[in-house]
Order: sequence, then structure tokens, then C-alpha cells
Amino acid sequence: MLIEKTIFGETIDKIQIAIDRLKHFEPPEGYYLAFSGGKDSVVIKELANMSGVKYDAHYNNTTIDPPELVKFIRQHHKDVRIEHPEEPFLKVLVHKGFPRRKNRWCCSEYKEGGGNNRFVITGIRWQESKQRSNRRMVEICYKDKTKIFIHLIIDWSENEVWEFIHKYNLPYCKLYDEGWKRIGCLLCPLASTKQRLIQSKLYPKYTKAFINAFRKLYNKRKTERPETIEQWNSGEEMFWQWMKSKKQSNKDQMVMFE
Repeated sequence: MLIEKTIFGETIDKIQIAIDRLKHFEPPEGYYLAFSGGKDSVVIKELANMSGVKYDAHYNNTTIDPPELVKFIRQHHKDVRIEHPEEPFLKVLVHKGFPRRKNRWCCSEYKEGGGNNRFVITGIRWQESKQRSNRRMVEICYKDKTKIFIHLIIDWSENEVWEFIHKYNLPYCKLYDEGWKRIGCLLCPLASTKQRLIQSKLYPKYTKAFINAFRKLYNKRKTERPETIEQWNSGEEMFWQWMKSKKQSNKDQMVMFE
């Protein structure tokens, strides 16, 4: 519950606590609000509005997010600045290779940019994973020491996030109503094989684009580094083996967003 009574009769109001946090740490230039379009982002943006602090919200377009998510942001959060990458993800994949769970070059390339020399509001929460349960409410980014994270709702549960959304009748991406628990890049290697295969059927055009990129990657390596593709007979075979790779137990992304 967002508002609770302790055994001593004191009232704990998590909404007011979050608002007070924003006011306490507010920098003169305002906050950089990291907006992914997910439910947690919707909450932190509304809290920023309620607090009256100055901020500018940014969404990093990965070029492989679900189209429903991009449409939701464009329709309901027109004030969010959409940051476009220099090159689309699938074009970079041909040169860098496909991302793996332990080598997710895509996160730093497409999701963690922006917010340099700024106080960055995020929606990271302790409940999301064991790794995130060790995070602090205020942290200095380990990759960029000029960036300070304010994990505004770090102590909120998922139920409290939805309680807030329903309490204030906030619009959210319809994919949640279709069974999605977390919304992010399509065919992300952090998702389970089952989830990825379902997404590949739901978004056949994206799947086709991925396969084409893997074919280009395969042909490129066949010419430059043939020893790295000996286990595959084609780019399409490479893609499906990548899709069906086993999920590891650690599912935390350890990045800003969902």
C-alpha cells in the first residue's frame, strides 16, 4: 500500500516521500528524467509533475522496441524528447555481432546514453531482482562519474506501481494488458526462449529484419573470420540458435531502464 499506518500510529505516505525526495535533490538546471515508456517510467514522470520540480524527459529509441510502445509514447507523452541513435540496431549488429546475455553491447549503445553532468531520475526498484535489491536510492554512475542517479521509487513494489497508476487514472502501454510483465527491446537475449519465440510470431516483420541482419553478419564473417561461424551453415541458422539459447538464472539488466 502506498499509504500505511505503522503500529505506532504514524502514517507512511510513499507518494509524499517520493515528492519530498525530488524537491530535496532538485538541481538548479532541473532533472534529466530517463523515460522508457514502461509502467515505472509513467509513475516517476507523474511524480515529477506532482512535485513541481523542473525536468526534461528523454526516451532513447533503440529502433527495436515494440511499435505499440513507441505509439504510446508519441500519443500520451508528447513532451518526452525522443533521442534517435546514429545507426539502427540491426545495422550495428552486422558489425559488432549479436548481443549475448554476458556481452550486451546494445544496452550501453542504445539505452544508457544521455544524462551526462546531470541528476538522472530512474524507475529502478529493489523488488525487480536480487541484484537491484542492493542498489542505493542515490548513486553515481559507475561508467560516467558526472551522472548521478536518483532511483525515485526504489522502495516501491510492483503492486504499488499499479496502485498509483490506477489511483490517478494514468494511461499505460496496452501490452501490459496483453500479458507482458516487462516491456523492452524485441527478442532481447535477457528474455526467456519462450518469450522470444512468442515475440517472433507476433512481430514477423521484425523477425524477418533480424534474419536479414544475421545473414549479413554471417556473410561478413565468412569472408573476414570464417573460423567464428564453423558451427552454423547459414545466417538464418545462426539467428535461430541465438533465439533458442538457454536463459541464465541472473535476469537483472543492471541498466537504467526496464
